[in-house]
Amino acid sequence: MPPPLYVSAFTATSALGTGVSATLDALQSGLSGLRRNDFQAAPIDTWIGRVDGVEEEQLPAELADYACRNNRLAQLGLRQDGFIDAVERAKEAYGAHRVGVILGTSTSGILETELAYRAYQRNGAWPDTVRYREQHNLFGLADFVRKRLGLRGPGHVISTACSSSAKVFAGAARFLRQNLCDAVVVGGVDSLSLTTLYGFTSLELVSAQPCRPWDASRNGISIGEAAGFALLEKRESSEITLAGYGESSDAYHMSTPHPQGQGAAQAMRAALDTAQLKPEQIDYVNLHGTGTRSNDAAEDLAMLEVFGPGVRCSSTKGATGHTLGAAGIMEAVISALCLRHGFIPGCSNTTEIDPQLKANFVRQTSATAVHHVLSNSFGFGGNNCSLLFSRARP
Repeated sequence: MPPPLYVSAFTATSALGTGVSATLDALQSGLSGLRRNDFQAAPIDTWIGRVDGVEEEQLPAELADYACRNNRLAQLGLRQDGFIDAVERAKEAYGAHRVGVILGTSTSGILETELAYRAYQRNGAWPDTVRYREQHNLFGLADFVRKRLGLRGPGHVISTACSSSAKVFAGAARFLRQNLCDAVVVGGVDSLSLTTLYGFTSLELVSAQPCRPWDASRNGISIGEAAGFALLEKRESSEITLAGYGESSDAYHMSTPHPQGQGAAQAMRAALDTAQLKPEQIDYVNLHGTGTRSNDAAEDLAMLEVFGPGVRCSSTKGATGHTLGAAGIMEAVISALCLRHGFIPGCSNTTEIDPQLKANFVRQTSATAVHHVLSNSFGFGGNNCSLLFSRARP
């Protein structure tokens, strides 16, 4: 069994608010951050998880070329919960060249490109503010975060749709165990854009109501945005550990999960195997739980195959919306909060659990001792990742 990796700092910013305190308060109170779509002109009739304050966020002058909604959201997230100070301590301990950066995103700064095309159609010329490499290019996110934090270690971006910022933990574990780094900043940022709002609508996956995972009347997702980060270290530095991870790719369909949840079950088993834990030792599973008919049904079958009907599970996307490439880190942070504060979150908006789904889905938040949490993130194309977090024993 490989030694655990320690989550020495973490932060999350979403529709629930900026920082972990806002996230914790909302989850323990059963509140949702979703609101009617007010993003851009003539919005689609749906609900979204929008972060307040992104538009007002100002980047440092030396990083002005990186200005776009995604990088503004990234900076807003970095400024919470003393995360920058934690990275500074890691730099002092190891050196800036020994701290890596692995981030996930599905669309990066594509909104800036969308707005540039609109300007081109109006004016026949591209705006002077367009910087493809710094704004739209997927690596632009990691490049911005590395420069904002003053890091010089290895860095890259993973873009595997909704599993992106879960897979960063697996990548960081490999970096650390191969001695390429002494610490790694992991995380993900995905911001609202017309590409995702109209794209998921064209796939008939967006609900006109707040999303209701596992509900008998569920009919689609609510798209959200989020920025989350964590600092992983080999040295003992926290009571929260990354105990295991599992990845799979079932390649069943471009946008639909395997109907029997085969890839999802494979990823969950791999995470248990890495951590050398048995299914009955898991206290809670944070489901991918998007609120679509097919996703919830397939994940339910996978849960029953791996855990049976006993382990408690829920989806927090009714509170945050589906934050796409940032879902993995958002729900990893929620898992860490469950371990630290001893609770299992319920599911906002879900009122009547689908009787055809048999996993032990909980609707109401409850206080309880939590030692091991599994978090699922499943992306288009059958790209799956499950993370297993544990509370270190004294």
